[in-house]
Amino acid sequence: MTENHLHIIAFDVPYPANYGGVIDVFYRVKALSEAGVKVHLHCFEYGRGEQEILNRCHEVKYYKRDTSFVKQLSLTPFIVNSRKSEALVLDLLKDDYPILCEGLHTTAILLDKRLRNRKVFVRAHNVEHDYYNGLAEVERCGWKRLFYHVEAWKLRRYEPVLKNAAGIFAISQKDADYFTQYYNNVTLVPGFSAIDSVCSETGRGEYVLYHGNLSVRENEDAAKWLIENVFAELDLHCIVSGLNPSDKLKKLVDTYTNVTLMANPDDAEMIDLLRQAQVNILVTNQPTGLKLKLLNALYNGRFCLVNSDMVKGTSLDTLCVVADEPKQMIAEIKRLMEEDFTEDDIEKRDAQMRQLYDNEANALKIVEALSFKP
Repeated sequence: MTENHLHIIAFDVPYPANYGGVIDVFYRVKALSEAGVKVHLHCFEYGRGEQEILNRCHEVKYYKRDTSFVKQLSLTPFIVNSRKSEALVLDLLKDDYPILCEGLHTTAILLDKRLRNRKVFVRAHNVEHDYYNGLAEVERCGWKRLFYHVEAWKLRRYEPVLKNAAGIFAISQKDADYFTQYYNNVTLVPGFSAIDSVCSETGRGEYVLYHGNLSVRENEDAAKWLIENVFAELDLHCIVSGLNPSDKLKKLVDTYTNVTLMANPDDAEMIDLLRQAQVNILVTNQPTGLKLKLLNALYNGRFCLVNSDMVKGTSLDTLCVVADEPKQMIAEIKRLMEEDFTEDDIEKRDAQMRQLYDNEANALKIVEALSFKP
């Protein structure tokens, strides 16, 4: 029996799988392994440490990410330059297996002449220069805003390196349409997540939930906006939950008697929060990539209320209630709090989610693109 080996270069250690990008990486590695692929996982480590669960891969190696200031003094984007590794290249040269780069972050190898004849694929998590311009728009700190704008310029200039890739796996239809304009062999492979069947509960919950990685400025700003413009106008229990909330966010929550902050829940607590909520509300001003927290809410929660940017290019708008203005959101929350979530709602959601976000089927798309033999 032929063995199919694949190097996967991860921009971060993909466990715990507790934020969007690493959720996609971790569960794709899992799905590919279950499809019979021998995964050689290479992780850039900068704070998460080595994780025993990753030893289930055929091989796992770690490399320190160099985040020193000198890495910013280059025309190469910082997210790429800080992940250049001679040790990684030498490890890749030990065989001729295909390589999957996670994000533009890990694509420095596409410019290395020693790997010129290798099949290198790229998982595009975003159109990165659009994502960084979006970060700049919401950043209040002047030097950080400048960094994001400069990084966006560098990323746009650097992106044509993808012409050297054997193929690109785009995470959303919107991103696939963009990459198809400039590059060959673009395949839509939607995001991977912890489950691929709907586990929502019927009936009614008693609160409204916003969740996200609160150490990310975009998510913190979304939480603040919801608290001040939506939750403040409701006579309902509202919960904000996620990783590492700032002191400013904690103080803001303390000023509202109907808002509770649940910091750093573990996986089981987070899923329970999602399932017991009546309304999961998610907003973003970044219509890029796919928000994996939206998948999490749809797989586990009852009603999902989102703004337009959250579902742009995802085909998930029919499974959500979409509203963009605070008054609209308040009215929709009040309406949804009076409705039961039914078995019919679950069946409809499950059928549509299975068409797009089946981990096994999406892993097989990658296997086929890699021309692996069964």
